[in-house]
Amino acid sequence: MTPSAHPESTHPTSADLHPTSPRPGGHLSLVSVGPGDLNLVPQRAREALMRADVIVAYDLYLRWVAPLLDPARQEIVTLPLTQEKQRAQVAIERAAAGQRTALVSSGDIGIYAMAGLVFEDLPDPTPFTVEVIPGITSATACASLLGSPLTHDFATLSLSDLLCPWEWIEHRASHIAQADLSCVLYNVQSRARQEGVYRVLRLMLAHKRPDTVCGVVRNAYREDQEVRVTTLQALLDDRFDMLTTVVIGNRFTQRRGPWMFTPRGYNAWEADRDAPAAGTPAPELPAPAPAEASPEHAGRVWVFAGTSDGSALAQAIAGDGLPVTLSVATSLGASVAPQHPGVQLYGGPAGVQARRLALRGARAVVDATHPYAQAITAQLRDLCAQLRVPYLRLERPSSLEPDPAGLDGLSVVDDLNAAAAQAAARGGPVFLATGSRDLEAFWTAFLAAGGQGAQVFVRLTPQPDVLARALALGVPARNVSALIGPFTREFNEAQWRAQGVRTVITRDGGDEGGFDAKRLAARALDAHLIVLRRPAPVPGAFSDPQALRRALLDLPALPDLPVQSGPAPLETA
Repeated sequence: MTPSAHPESTHPTSADLHPTSPRPGGHLSLVSVGPGDLNLVPQRAREALMRADVIVAYDLYLRWVAPLLDPARQEIVTLPLTQEKQRAQVAIERAAAGQRTALVSSGDIGIYAMAGLVFEDLPDPTPFTVEVIPGITSATACASLLGSPLTHDFATLSLSDLLCPWEWIEHRASHIAQADLSCVLYNVQSRARQEGVYRVLRLMLAHKRPDTVCGVVRNAYREDQEVRVTTLQALLDDRFDMLTTVVIGNRFTQRRGPWMFTPRGYNAWEADRDAPAAGTPAPELPAPAPAEASPEHAGRVWVFAGTSDGSALAQAIAGDGLPVTLSVATSLGASVAPQHPGVQLYGGPAGVQARRLALRGARAVVDATHPYAQAITAQLRDLCAQLRVPYLRLERPSSLEPDPAGLDGLSVVDDLNAAAAQAAARGGPVFLATGSRDLEAFWTAFLAAGGQGAQVFVRLTPQPDVLARALALGVPARNVSALIGPFTREFNEAQWRAQGVRTVITRDGGDEGGFDAKRLAARALDAHLIVLRRPAPVPGAFSDPQALRRALLDLPALPDLPVQSGPAPLETA
């Protein structure tokens, strides 16, 4: 039976709330003192603090409410920040001994705070009364400084994985983004947890526009307070700490001078063509009418290319006389994109909402992203189905088919955890040749598998944010190569010999991705090659670029949408 089943013993009466009406036995007040400004401490919390015989708190919170305390009369018990469980137990013990006890927490004690720990350990039946005194949360305090970003439905999400598995945090972040809720991020970044916030922000960007209005507040209502309004995309370049709270808006959140706000009314929302229709069961938006074309890119073939062969395909399609929009995700991608008068670069907003708007009226979408880029491939397939735009996929042939067992000196694994376990068992030095996206997951799994002390070398694209994340994880700068591939067998062999590499981890990227050059270099050095198994190919994918181009030319032209002059003949093999 839970404590709430004993209202006469766990909930305060009016006698508990006034010092002139004493009650026999102990009493426990769970006191919320808000963000740190004495002016924002509720009156009921002030009374509970002044009546208490014992005050239990983290010492920072006591400094905020010091004028309300009487150390000559009251016993003050402080425990370090990480000893929340012990603080709850001390408070319960003192109340059980008959003392009026106040357990103090910042914000609201019932939100990411101490109240839950107390109720977990309350004896049943409870021999003393308990009251929970609400307060101003970090979410509402920060929202008040930013304007009114939480006027409509919103969620809060703590990024601390001390008491919650990181996989759960990412899962919840993804669903918050899909539902397009405004969101408040607590415990944003710590010294030991640097990368998590950026992973969450990228999950948000998969479903929210890059220009989504966001706010950052540090030390709300305390000394050195900082408040600013920014965008979701810009947050990826920020640094944070545990004193920072991030507020992410929804698609309707707006800026107004130095403020941000989310409209309250529904009527204006119904007129928005991207608003979900009534009764829509899934968070995805309904397909717009085909006539709603994006004028800048209407009638063009969109090529999404995360690989060199994808960029070459974009240039070849333009050479066939079809206007091409080549989507690049980074400035590095733009710098290596083909120079052709028929190829127009798109470096605009990423994410599903921005792509939905941009792809309206496209002639076709060609997905030439990396074979392992499952998230973007799934997103493009869904969008094309919604928009009724033809979807064509170019899939690099696998280097391991038909029989990977016939290739000596390598093993094929299903995921990074298995690769890390194998590499840790063999010992270092290890060379990770899978790119920046896998670095954090591999690094964590490698250390968990006992790889501490082993040398790990990585090869990453020369982008400042990519390199900064590698260094933040703890990869020594001398072990990081910032280069653009693919690389020859001779180059791999020379680099790995100089580093003394014993194990190489790579993807099945096909010949275009330099897989054979890695395999032959590893064999020459008697190094073991661990290959991440490739995801199943998209049904109907093309392995021959020329066959894909022929299929494009066979598509009917869109009505009233101009196409450049007639196609040039395809080159012969």
